[in-house]
Amino acid sequence: MPLLTVAPQALASVVSLEDKIPEANDVKAGWLAFAIFIALLVAVGLLGWSLVRQLRKAQAAEDAGLYDPSDRKPREPIPVDQPDHESTERSSKPSTEPRDGAGGGSAPEA
Repeated sequence: MPLLTVAPQALASVVSLEDKIPEANDVKAGWLAFAIFIALLVAVGLLGWSLVRQLRKAQAAEDAGLYDPSDRKPREPIPVDQPDHESTERSSKPSTEPRDGAGGGSAPEA
């Protein structure tokens, strides 16, 4: 058991001896990191371009009737909130009632 308590302390002391903070001039991103970054940007662009092409091909095939029509999911309309009839009447007529804190006039006296 004493080994389990001594080992982390010994490791911490060894790491603290060798763990030196580099100078600001020693740390550089470098051209290799920049090239990898640009390559990743190009790869993401190509993947997006390929995805759009495949989706367009699939849509064209569906429009041409190449898929089984019984497999199609019915398209559900996008729900749109319809305003209440009462709220449209209120908004079209100017309100004569003062709103909370929105009316002019003097402040109440204490």
